[in-house]
Amino acid sequence: MTGANRGIGAAIAQGLAERGLTVVVGARDAASGEQAAQRLGGRAVPLDVTDDGSVRDAVARVEQWYGRVDVLVNNAGISGGHAGQLAGEADLAVMRAVFETNLFGVVRLTEACLPLLRKAVGARVINVSSGTGSLAWQSDSSHAFASSRIALAYPASKAALNMLTVLYAKALAADGITVNAVAPGACATDFAAALGLSLERTAEQGAAIAVHLATVPDCPTGAFLQDDGPVPW
Repeated sequence: MTGANRGIGAAIAQGLAERGLTVVVGARDAASGEQAAQRLGGRAVPLDVTDDGSVRDAVARVEQWYGRVDVLVNNAGISGGHAGQLAGEADLAVMRAVFETNLFGVVRLTEACLPLLRKAVGARVINVSSGTGSLAWQSDSSHAFASSRIALAYPASKAALNMLTVLYAKALAADGITVNAVAPGACATDFAAALGLSLERTAEQGAAIAVHLATVPDCPTGAFLQDDGPVPW
């Protein structure tokens, strides 16, 4: 899984390891990834989802070690920060950087992993999205998002990721591969702290829905889910 060395990603990895899955930690920081893998009893691969060569090398290592991928968790994501992300002052370089990780990185890694996912029985792809990517919530005057000052790139990238989830779910149904998006909710992580957010929800709480989808016997597909059920698209 990507971004598994800290925050919600680390909590998802921990939850999967506790349920008996062998976790391969993908992280841009190789040393941090190795430390996380040691805690989990798994393995680590240096992985930058924005780099074709890095993705190719990481997938090749996983194939050499295990020959298949049962669960792919696309968790790596960036916010892009505050600067250049408000209407009227949008910086396209910032927008592109966010989409490169949050959307194109998911395509890059998922495509590279497809041969290994097809070798597994009932493989699963879990895309870590966000409630901010819900068009319904963003356009609902009664929802908290209606009055929040949300940057452009992150929610837009997650809305695009949601569409990507639906398209892959349809495309891979014949292979028996399920593809879902999850909204972990805003959690007290380094990601949130960097945006100046002080939150009570823990990373473990945010990780629960992804862990559930990775391990539940009967997994849905083409869904956008949070703890208490579907998130409106």
